[in-house]
Amino acid sequence: MRGVTSHPSLRWGLVLSVACAIGLGLAHAEFDPQGIIEVGRFSAAQPGNALPDGWKPLTFKKIERYTVYRLVDDDGTTVVEAVSEGGASGMTRQLSVNLKEYPYLGWRWKVAHVLRNGDVTTKEGDDYPARIYVTFEYDGSRLSLLEKAKYEAIRLLYGEYPPLGAINYIWASNAEVDTMVPNPHAEQAMMFVVESGAQHTNSWISESRNVYEDYKRAFNQEPPLVSGVAIMTDTDNTQESAIAYYGDIAFGKGPVDLD
Repeated sequence: MRGVTSHPSLRWGLVLSVACAIGLGLAHAEFDPQGIIEVGRFSAAQPGNALPDGWKPLTFKKIERYTVYRLVDDDGTTVVEAVSEGGASGMTRQLSVNLKEYPYLGWRWKVAHVLRNGDVTTKEGDDYPARIYVTFEYDGSRLSLLEKAKYEAIRLLYGEYPPLGAINYIWASNAEVDTMVPNPHAEQAMMFVVESGAQHTNSWISESRNVYEDYKRAFNQEPPLVSGVAIMTDTDNTQESAIAYYGDIAFGKGPVDLD
């Protein structure tokens, strides 16, 4: 995003800003007896403008126009509605998850339309009607001396080390589904195209991803602990508009079905 990457110490772009916001004040996840870790149980909340329990806003200093998030009723189920008009912001949830035990992430989402000028390969096109970030805890043993120096610079800026990179699941405009591509702002963030195009717009789609395997595919190593999850609908680069809806989100020991 333009407003984040302009600072030289944040050259890694939006993803490390998201990671910092999620990673500070890390909380432990609540475990379900049935093998599910609830990340966002939006369906249990009441519609209104208050953020869901455990979630906090994510904004960026140089992006003045924010995406508006609120809990709404969708055919009897409470979900998060996101409306973006040429702006960007997100919602984050801090939690620690061991992907060796809970490798799957499941969620439901719906978008009204895709972006005309969205492009997974360019900074100018790095906007999506819906995306979900999974970030990973900092582990200095995995870094080179130069990389450690960069993380140290961010620690001095934010007061703590940011998590070690991120996986970003996106609803793209025209990229092939299951494409994996580095975020154009940050090679430490790998994007997976989960949905693409207008075929499934205005319909609820349930997703389940093996984040453990996706991390190994993206970074060719075992994943650190998860440090948090964020949702974001953003249109600040393309200056378009987007409306998205996010349903419940959970980690699971096996594929997660939230229908």
